[in-house]
Amino acid sequence: MKLKAVFFDMGGTIETFYFTPEIRVERSAVIVDCLSRGGISLPITNEKLAESITRGAAEYTRWNMQTHIELPPAEIWSRFYLKDLSIDPQVLQPVAEELSFLYETELFIREMRPEIPDVLEQIKQLGLIIGVISNTQSTSQVPYTLKKYGISSYFDPVVLSSVYGRRKPDPAIFFYAARLANVSTKACIYIGDKINRDVLGSKRAGYRLSLQISHVYGADEIDEGAVPDAVLNDMTELIPLIEAELERDKQFVVGGNIGEIKALFFDAGDILYYRHRRNEHLNRFLAGKKLNPAPDIEKEIARFKELAFVGKMKRHDYYAEVIRLYGIEDSVEIAEGVRALAEDSDTVAIYDGVAETLLELKKRGFILGIITDTSMPFSNKLRWFEAHGFGDIWDVVISSREIGARKPEAIMYQLALNQANVCPAQAMFVGHKTSELIGARSVGMKIAACNNDPDAPADYYLKEIRELLTLDCLQPRYTNR
Repeated sequence: MKLKAVFFDMGGTIETFYFTPEIRVERSAVIVDCLSRGGISLPITNEKLAESITRGAAEYTRWNMQTHIELPPAEIWSRFYLKDLSIDPQVLQPVAEELSFLYETELFIREMRPEIPDVLEQIKQLGLIIGVISNTQSTSQVPYTLKKYGISSYFDPVVLSSVYGRRKPDPAIFFYAARLANVSTKACIYIGDKINRDVLGSKRAGYRLSLQISHVYGADEIDEGAVPDAVLNDMTELIPLIEAELERDKQFVVGGNIGEIKALFFDAGDILYYRHRRNEHLNRFLAGKKLNPAPDIEKEIARFKELAFVGKMKRHDYYAEVIRLYGIEDSVEIAEGVRALAEDSDTVAIYDGVAETLLELKKRGFILGIITDTSMPFSNKLRWFEAHGFGDIWDVVISSREIGARKPEAIMYQLALNQANVCPAQAMFVGHKTSELIGARSVGMKIAACNNDPDAPADYYLKEIRELLTLDCLQPRYTNR
């Protein structure tokens, strides 16, 4: 897979940044003014406000490093930055985005690394896509700052945690960025300043290179979890690394080691894993409770599932609605039921032979992808795969919750083909449901069925996933990178 894209972190990478307590106190007036425009008057001094924001920011960072969730600005300010003032998020909502923008632009000193424009121009001349993947609370700060520096025209896509809803090091945001760039993750380089966010996340997503650039701010933070492929002291050191990768690409013929098929795309559930204790936690939760199920409960569950699977309903809300369908209205019991459903969803077993088969297919040089209908971030599934040694092999991930469509809609398969840069005749879909196999067939893919419905159409029927390795069309010709 040839190098096609270079993604940058923003703060600490494209730019340096820092703050001091004195800067926070001096500039906290802009926060006071913004709150005042929203009709909110603070009963504390600017010094106490600065302390509250700094303390809340540290607490929020600890929280989202555990959850990888980027909250909306109103919740961030209510729950963390102004925590002790008990301000309702709805009251903050009209000025919340501006508050976060001011926090990120006024309460820090930011400066672009001076070599950045020249480095970006060189990368552009090499014909590579340039993008940004940034953890940011504001939706407007990064675009504003790139424009201020005069470099915004170089970047497309610009992927922000405040828009996507997940933060680095969650690999889901790295897969998402690669999809927007329409390239495989194995065709991407990522550069950031933090190991525990930038290097770890991009490595988990299978990026070709994960690079760290030195940045003194936050040096006292515990920063571990992965090993960068290289550490840069200056961004100009990036160009020789890119040129070396491009030179290596010239020595290999991508996909030349395989026959007619270059890419394999897998359904996830009931192909790679299965739920061996299905509904165990839900049944335990429901046992002994006086239930009053809705008369059309199965139909309603299916309706809410559809909304969640195409991203129109949050997974937590989907689970809550399912619990209510059993006639449960107590908020504490609903929360308990939601946890039970989440535990059931997270309890899976990997089929025998999956890890060894996928690793051998990757060794043979195949592009590997997943096309999944799901209400959860792909990082949840990736965690299961990592535990069995095949987490970092994926080139393409197409998720229904991000696309807003489900198999067998053609867009699910076409996006995978486009991102892998293969035509339908060069791709095989491995699935089990009749509908999803028909969908893959409709766009021209070859079909392999495993654990399949009785009427499932396929070119190959597998008793187990290992049999993929015996198919004539998947035999190696010669080894490449």
